[in-house]
Amino acid sequence: MQIGIYPGSFDPVTNGHIDIIKRSAKLVDVLIVAILQNNKKTSLFTMEERIKLIEESCKDIENIQIETFSGLLVDFAKEKNANLIIRGLRALTDFEYEFQMAQMNKHLHNDMETIFLVTDVKYSFLSSSAIKEVASFGGSVCDFVPEIVAEKTLEKYKGE
Repeated sequence: MQIGIYPGSFDPVTNGHIDIIKRSAKLVDVLIVAILQNNKKTSLFTMEERIKLIEESCKDIENIQIETFSGLLVDFAKEKNANLIIRGLRALTDFEYEFQMAQMNKHLHNDMETIFLVTDVKYSFLSSSAIKEVASFGGSVCDFVPEIVAEKTLEKYKGE
């Protein structure tokens, strides 16, 4: 059984993330969408909220599991018997960082493979940071995130 991991912070999950999740799920038997618990970052959404937003946004994909992790991704992958990491690339600048991480992960766990999926051009400019910035100034993010995510993001910024 091929188990793949698509890691990220998903704060919030974007249409670009959803595109990579859907495409990745076709490549593996089980896709673990792994949300990184990074205590060094201040998140807009709690871990529980991010899990629910991804669940709702991906409810039509049968072979995914949504889990959280902290620490090294390769340790989490070993724990889950996964040997495939999936990463999305928006631009050449993403590749340099992702290439370094893939090499480090391979060094730490020789059986670990990383595959890169190039994002659909219509999502190439999307990032969670950009979504948060647009929303914080009252701009619409409806074209960039699933409907439930747009609603919850708007609620977050109206509550400030």
